[in-house]
Amino acid sequence: MPSKNVQHIQPVLLFDGVCNMCNSLVIFVIRNDKKGRFKFASLQSEQGQLLLKSLSLPSDDFDTFYLIEGNRRFTRSSAGLKVLKGLDGPWKLLYPLILVPKPIRDSVYRYVAKNRYRWFGKKDECMLPSPEMKKRFL
Repeated sequence: MPSKNVQHIQPVLLFDGVCNMCNSLVIFVIRNDKKGRFKFASLQSEQGQLLLKSLSLPSDDFDTFYLIEGNRRFTRSSAGLKVLKGLDGPWKLLYPLILVPKPIRDSVYRYVAKNRYRWFGKKDECMLPSPEMKKRFL
C-alpha cells in the first residue's frame, strides 16, 4: 500500500535516467504536457528509489518505467499509453491501443527496452534538467 505522501502528489513518471531514448521521451512529454500535469524522477535518483520502495516496487529494474497516479501504478505499455492519453494534441488518439492484449503490447515494450541502449545509447549519469524543466522533477 502506498504511503500518504505518494497518494497526494500529481502523476509521476519514473524512467531510466541514463537511457538516451528515455530522456528524449521525458522531453517529449514535457513539451506536450502544457498543463504541467506530470512530474518526473529517474529510477536511479534518490527520490525515484524512495518512491519505488514506498510502493514496494523493485529498486533495481531499470527496464521499465512507471506511471504513479495516486495509489495506482502502471507499468510498461500501459504506463506509456496512459501518459499519451494525458498529453495535449493528437497523442491521446493512440490510447485505443490499450485494447490490444497486454501480453502483446508488453512483448513489444520488452523488445524495445532490451535493445534501447544499443539503438539509442546511454549516458554515464542521469541527465540534468534545464532550469525551466527542473520544476517538473521531484
